[in-house]
Amino acid sequence: MGSDDQDQDQLAAEWAAALAEQENEDEDAAPAAGGKAASSGTDAALADEWAAALADEEEQHLKKEREQEQFSRQSHTAQFKDLTQDAKAPRAEGGARRDLDFILDIPLDVSAELGRTKLLINELLQLGQGSVIELNKLAGEPLEIYVNGKLVARGEAVVINEKFGVRLTDIISPIERVKQLA
Repeated sequence: MGSDDQDQDQLAAEWAAALAEQENEDEDAAPAAGGKAASSGTDAALADEWAAALADEEEQHLKKEREQEQFSRQSHTAQFKDLTQDAKAPRAEGGARRDLDFILDIPLDVSAELGRTKLLINELLQLGQGSVIELNKLAGEPLEIYVNGKLVARGEAVVINEKFGVRLTDIISPIERVKQLA
């Protein structure tokens, strides 16, 4: 805070010297005494305005510093519980279940894919009822099961109560699922 006061005092002294120098130049340039008095009055008013502005700026700066000091006295360091020990500790059957309950109700998009192909816009526009689209998989190859757009399993198509279903034959390992994310 002391160096700021010195800087402000030095700045005020420099302004006063500059104003005095300007007054001397104005006195030399003024042909009549009336012009000299008017210039001196204008310079004094300008100097007063600058002094008031500097004082106001310094007052605002000091106010901000006091607020910062008050905030720093009121603040304290946050302390968090060490979760690494809790993660390593063995859990009871009910404890692990309770921690996962909140994510069990999250809806996921599940889709089964027979195959894929690429079409030109022209080919797409020419499709009509009865058109056949050739896919990239052979007949009898397993369907792919995607959850939220990520491959999680493969299986074969079945009919259940007049609806299609998929009997899972291969579930993607967690390592392969992580590789898909990269």
